[in-house]
Amino acid sequence: MPTLDCLPVYLMKEGMLYDSTKLDLRLRVFASQMDCDTAVIRNRVEGSVTDLVRANKMMKKGIALRYFSATNSYWQLIANRTARIRQLNQLGDKMVAMTRFSATDFLTDKTLDTVKTKAQVFRIQINNVNVRLHMLLNNEMDALWLTEPQATKARLMGHNVIADSREMNAQLGVFVFREDEMKDVHRQKQLKEFTRIYNAACDSINKNGLQAYSELIKKYMKVDERTVKALPKIVFKHASSPLQSDINKIKDF
Repeated sequence: MPTLDCLPVYLMKEGMLYDSTKLDLRLRVFASQMDCDTAVIRNRVEGSVTDLVRANKMMKKGIALRYFSATNSYWQLIANRTARIRQLNQLGDKMVAMTRFSATDFLTDKTLDTVKTKAQVFRIQINNVNVRLHMLLNNEMDALWLTEPQATKARLMGHNVIADSREMNAQLGVFVFREDEMKDVHRQKQLKEFTRIYNAACDSINKNGLQAYSELIKKYMKVDERTVKALPKIVFKHASSPLQSDINKIKDF
């Protein structure tokens, strides 16, 4: 995805941090989480950066997945400044862009459960994250969920953050692999090498800072230099399974 949680993988590929004789890394880049998941379901890729809600949905469809790592993704609900929305209870009769059966859908539920609105909130499915951002910038949407770096771009343009997933004590970003693929001995060796280099890429980003990789961010995430400079400090953790408590939060969604 053109999102910051994928930066370690882009660095692995572009920085050639890995030994190609041990790991054959080929990236498939999509702007929609749905497209990423379709590639997994149809066995066109071995792994994907997604979220726990989407992963759970795929597993319910019979796709065996292995949690490789939680990611540092967070989502902000950002209201269009022209809509004059400052509080969640003002979302009545407004449009909120998200993706069905995803972290953003789950977060919309949890957010609206905390307030009472005077009218229905209309959930509009906009899967492409770049299109979602452009709809905000072009004043075509009242509010929407964005992760980084798109959220920073929206804030720079003066739009208002009215909810943040970090305040809900839920870490929903996750990196998965197809379980069937990982049973192969060769794949197991590749996964071991992938893990080692992924951790090294995280260390490199943490040491050098996001701005050191501005060209990568601009290339894959389609944002400008001003947005890159304004990105908040984000820590990239070594590969580690998501918390069971986070998995439990979404299992019945």
